[in-house]
Amino acid sequence: MNQIYNLIVILASQLLKIIALFSPKMKLFVDGRNTVFQSLENKIQATDKTIWFHAASLGEYEQGLPVIEAIKQQYPSHKIVVTFFSPSGYEVRKSNTVAAITVYLPLDTISNAKQFLKVVHPEMAFFIKYEYWPNYLNELKKKQIKTYLISGILRENQAFFKWYGGFYKNALNTFDYFFVQNESSKTLLQNIGFTNVKVSGDTRFDRVVSILERDNALDFIEQFKGNKTTIVIGSSWPKDEELLISYINNSTEDVKFIIAPHNIKAEQIQELKNAITRNTILFSEKDNFDVSNYSVFIIDTIGILTKIYSYADIAYVGGGFGNPGVHNILEPATFGVPVIIGPNYSHFAEATALVNMGGCIVIQNQIQMNEAFDLLLQNEDERFEKGHICSTFVQMNKGATQAVMGYLIK
Repeated sequence: MNQIYNLIVILASQLLKIIALFSPKMKLFVDGRNTVFQSLENKIQATDKTIWFHAASLGEYEQGLPVIEAIKQQYPSHKIVVTFFSPSGYEVRKSNTVAAITVYLPLDTISNAKQFLKVVHPEMAFFIKYEYWPNYLNELKKKQIKTYLISGILRENQAFFKWYGGFYKNALNTFDYFFVQNESSKTLLQNIGFTNVKVSGDTRFDRVVSILERDNALDFIEQFKGNKTTIVIGSSWPKDEELLISYINNSTEDVKFIIAPHNIKAEQIQELKNAITRNTILFSEKDNFDVSNYSVFIIDTIGILTKIYSYADIAYVGGGFGNPGVHNILEPATFGVPVIIGPNYSHFAEATALVNMGGCIVIQNQIQMNEAFDLLLQNEDERFEKGHICSTFVQMNKGATQAVMGYLIK
């Protein structure tokens, strides 16, 4: 099985080079890996002490950030190395200040794994939530480098738990300890013989709680909002926007809307703006106009959505009409904002919990969206109650970072 896996990885690396000729995103994926080893050799000396964190993409990086920050504080003389698999994570966070070095993770070949660990020589390695790369993990085990999974989540349909999953189960044998999000993940690991596991919870809660302690002020949003009730629409996709545009255009409520689409390509932003009949301004235009004169504000940039949520009275979080499903609902929830989402949320434990608790409303169609917005706009008590459920839920689930650090420094 090892030989088959390694052959597949090598073939995939060649295929990706061909795909990159036609796909800008895949070109980033391929080209970004061409200079990884040179970058590492330039920034890491043989005498340096390092700790390695790997994140699949942006969401996993944000999830692991509280632990990265805590490790950096606990081990100030070590260089933090962060790797990404996906361009959507690396391109957004390649200039982060918490890590000394941020690079793409070279593809999981034996030679890449050996060379990466030779150059980086980490004292500890952390994989965030998932991504189990057998060659990297095997090399970590051979070199006796302590390796941890943090905020792990496992499901019974994964190969580890199938009759044919021996090869993948071997990858799990390389971990020194598993910090998982829930009891079901712990039970699944115990059922296949792992006892080195602790339910620590989800470090994303620590991440969003820490947001409350930061300066979230945005002068132009304050100016736009004024004293009006404001709906913030975060990470919207075309299917979300189809329903949202109808609601915005037909709403008689005295309310303002802020839309931060998932995709900010200029042509799609312009299509969205053109479809809205109410007075609409883009973030890229804000310096030329008085934003308080507008009813709809489209955010055609990245990196400020979390701060914008602090101004929301109601939040709609997109992605729930597609796969894999809804985006991060914890960011508005931490500010005590009631949340509306689409129907595809079952793979996200926090969304399922908040729906069951009543802090989050699920909508299936236009009628239900209209009813949900109208309910929260017209019934202030309902809005405050659901917002309180959201903020309380976040506060009750913090502490995963402390559980990880408590184990590491005991």
